[in-house]
Amino acid sequence: MSAVLGGKIVFAHHMPGGLIPAALANHAEPFVLEGKHPDLVVLNDRPWNIETPPHLLDDEVTTAETLFVRNNGIAPDSIDLSQWTLTIEGESARQSKTYTLEELKNKFRHYTYQLTLECGGNGRSEFNPPAQGNQWTTGAVGCPEWTGVRLKDVLQDVGIKEDAVYIGYYGRDRHLSNDPDKVVISRGVPMSKALENEALIAWAINGKDLPLMNGYPLRLVFGGWPASTSGKWLDRIVIRNKVHDGPKMEGDSYRVPCSPVAPGSKVPDDQMCIIESMPVKSLITYPKSGARIEEGRQLEVRGHAWAGDLSVEAMQYSIDFGASWQPCTLQAPKNRMAWQHWQAKLNFPQKGYYEVWARATNSEGKMQPMLVPGWNPKGYLNNACHRIAVMVV
Repeated sequence: MSAVLGGKIVFAHHMPGGLIPAALANHAEPFVLEGKHPDLVVLNDRPWNIETPPHLLDDEVTTAETLFVRNNGIAPDSIDLSQWTLTIEGESARQSKTYTLEELKNKFRHYTYQLTLECGGNGRSEFNPPAQGNQWTTGAVGCPEWTGVRLKDVLQDVGIKEDAVYIGYYGRDRHLSNDPDKVVISRGVPMSKALENEALIAWAINGKDLPLMNGYPLRLVFGGWPASTSGKWLDRIVIRNKVHDGPKMEGDSYRVPCSPVAPGSKVPDDQMCIIESMPVKSLITYPKSGARIEEGRQLEVRGHAWAGDLSVEAMQYSIDFGASWQPCTLQAPKNRMAWQHWQAKLNFPQKGYYEVWARATNSEGKMQPMLVPGWNPKGYLNNACHRIAVMVV
């Protein structure tokens, strides 16, 4: 951020996480992002970080205009599709190979999956002590239909050596400093994840080109894992003989303490573990928090639930602050790692203020916690129950 401002931020350690410096907040350029819903919430515009209010996620398939944006750098501003290529290489690749977009689309079979993408820091705003970074609430998640080719088909076309452990990606986004030699972010996944049927090199959302801020023209999609592994503006993949060591793979980035720690603890690097599958979680998408209904009327409530690499086995709601729980109707996922839709019809015993809480249980029997889970330095993996306010009048 200092590079963007042109000087060091003195007292930066006192600056609230996610705050946009006044010098940038007062910039003449308006907060407008083409192709995105005007009611999305801008957390940061340099780089763009925008979340989706829960009621805008009510569609069973997330639309491109309501899909959240989480960027670390600046999107490429000049894209020539005829010149865009994807190179596969690395010490555990049997050869280096480069494909044009046309070659990728013509050489390999196409697949479409509905896959849940969620930022590892979704829900960060609820941790205490606060973690630095954009203060996501509940809306850094979405589940569109992605179309592309299977990553494993392309990797196998290049050839994978027996010592392969991990893949890493590189994209064409620019570092905030505008230094062309600085890599913004380069994360990856173990080979077991890379070779799953649902791991895609994608060029389309819901049958149309990716929006620029969601990675146009090419990106990775790993459903159920932190969205930071699903590299955007993709132009290079490396097959590694060790855990990938690109920017934001080490330190506190996308890692949590391997064992629970006290809030505010300083955790040594060797006791931090890379986030893999995301935890079980759910969202109430209807009605919008603050709903008012007449006494004696039934209220329909609905939303989605997801569980990383697993599925959701049960969904429940509570209207008495978690003292008792009732079952919801839960649909099966459209495919592995797609979110699942749930709904319930609620009756309220008398007039007054209520909160509706939602709780999902995954296929291994693990439930969402009612309160914020274990603290970690960057505020990742908050899967506490979502709740909305309802007034019966």
